[in-house]
Amino acid sequence: MKKTAAPMLKCVVNGVKVSRAIDSGLTLSDFLRGELHLTGTKTGCNQGECGACVVVVDGKAVNSCLYMAVQANGKKVITIEGLKGKNGDPHPLVQAFADEGAVQCGFCTPGMIMSAYALLLANPAPSRAEIKQALSGNICRCTGYEMIFSAVEKAAGLLRGRGGK
Repeated sequence: MKKTAAPMLKCVVNGVKVSRAIDSGLTLSDFLRGELHLTGTKTGCNQGECGACVVVVDGKAVNSCLYMAVQANGKKVITIEGLKGKNGDPHPLVQAFADEGAVQCGFCTPGMIMSAYALLLANPAPSRAEIKQALSGNICRCTGYEMIFSAVEKAAGLLRGRGGK
């Protein structure tokens, strides 16, 4: 029996080109955490139900526990570690979450922020209903959601004021 070569993954993660031979069964979350040591992406349910593992791939929020690493080939991936503000400041979304008290235990926070980031890339001025819809795949067991929704609204305003991203 002939052994097949491991697939190559070539993508850009947080602005850095990555090229690695990987196991074809590796999820994107396991690749990010295990291979790249980007542990801000949390692994919660491993079933795509909690949203803790959300990252942004080519501008779209994806559950990285279900998304196979090979699917990221040729794509741009942004994790919570890659979300930066200007001049080393926190990104407006990160700052808004802190300002609005939208963080308690913090386990869901990276996925919430990345889901909100993908929303704001697509829609810089979302309504409260659109924010709720975009975050509907993210579960928080601590804060309640009002502070999270308020943080996204605040960040949207900040980002519009500085021209997006």
